[in-house]
Amino acid sequence: MGNSMGYGLSLNTTGLDLNQGIDVEQVVEDLEQAAEAPLTPLETQESTYTSQASAVNNINSLMGDLQTAVQALQDPLGALAQTTATSSNDSVVTATSTSGAASGSDSVTVNSLATTSAYDTDAVASGTTAITDGSFTLQVGSNSAQTIDVNSTNNNDTLDSLASYINSGNYGVTASVVTDANGALLSLISNTSGAPGNLTISDNTTGLTFNQTVTGANSSIEVNGIPLNTTSNTVTGVIPDVTLTLTGTSSSPATITVGTDTGQTTTAINNFVSAYNAVIQAINTQFTYTQGASSQPPLLGDASLQAVQQSLYDDVNYAISGNSGINTLASLGINLQSDGTLEVDSGTLDSALASNSSAVINFFQEAGSTTGFANNFSNNLTDLNDPTTGPLNLDLQGIDQSETALQDQITQFQDNITQQAQIWLQEYSQVNSLLQTLPLELEQLNAELGNIAGTSSSSSSSSSSSSSL
Repeated sequence: MGNSMGYGLSLNTTGLDLNQGIDVEQVVEDLEQAAEAPLTPLETQESTYTSQASAVNNINSLMGDLQTAVQALQDPLGALAQTTATSSNDSVVTATSTSGAASGSDSVTVNSLATTSAYDTDAVASGTTAITDGSFTLQVGSNSAQTIDVNSTNNNDTLDSLASYINSGNYGVTASVVTDANGALLSLISNTSGAPGNLTISDNTTGLTFNQTVTGANSSIEVNGIPLNTTSNTVTGVIPDVTLTLTGTSSSPATITVGTDTGQTTTAINNFVSAYNAVIQAINTQFTYTQGASSQPPLLGDASLQAVQQSLYDDVNYAISGNSGINTLASLGINLQSDGTLEVDSGTLDSALASNSSAVINFFQEAGSTTGFANNFSNNLTDLNDPTTGPLNLDLQGIDQSETALQDQITQFQDNITQQAQIWLQEYSQVNSLLQTLPLELEQLNAELGNIAGTSSSSSSSSSSSSSL
């Protein structure tokens, strides 16, 4: 009987590391990671929207470059309107032209050049040599004569001071002191060329001797047989939009030829082709599907981009009637390739410009109308690039709205996880606290059980002693 009651009572805690509790932060972090799993597809979609917006913005930028290139072809005063003027004899006359100058040839004969009147004085010792007081009268052309008083009161009684005095007096001449082996002399040059600027010096009482070295005279030229006089050797207005510079004389006429500046036209056309190809290549990249690739272009199958692509194809296939056979891009040697890009046959283009540049310009601009290749293309690009109604900008607005909505959804989801994490932190902190107090409670309980067991054993021994008596 005593042996049956002599067991020791205790709770078995084998396998429990109750003294350390649990790592609350790690547990909560693991729970957060598990809860965030649904974020992955949302974040993937957000990345897709970002890629789509970037692709649209890139193509929009290229479309802007294309519109600038087309406008250069459209501008009636732009690259296609630029002209060149050449002379058959540059030693007699050279020429330059501005946009709008009519193509053609003109005959120019230069019989005499315009001259600028000039005077100088006999030499004196130096620029600081004193001049005898006096005065002289200076007249420019038919203008009023002006008297120049020379004396110490005016502080102009040396060549140096007199030159400064004249230049500050607005007399219509430029004065300077020239020094050579003979000494210093005063030089006066009219500020006006030709006969209107011819100088006359009279009534001189200064002791200086004035000598006219050049008489102001007009040029004598013939343009297409018509005699003309000009006050300057730079002649404008005689041939519309052409400036002539007279450089010499000759009894034989020089031929001035005005034509299209084919260099600038060629550059403008090549710039257009490059800008167009950049857009088409960017679009082609978005429509290139790669079998087995982990990802595809962000705008693959985008309907708005397809509409832009088709519109651009229609534009480059624009044609006009007649125009000496220059009625399509192909007739200029600008050919459409299988990938939708353009390629320039420079030989064909150069030949078209050389043989009929006016027809080339008319193809792009069709003077007197709102049609023509460049006008049509520019109008279409204005619609395509419209910031409000353009298809790609509408596409971009939709992408931005979807991305904003998705970002709001992600933010809300993350806020919910953050709130739940606080709840988990509180709950598992309580569990951890409980686990950390259990060893002490178990120890106390085992002690109590031990006491109970000891008491039971003592009672059993007393009962046995009494029974044996």
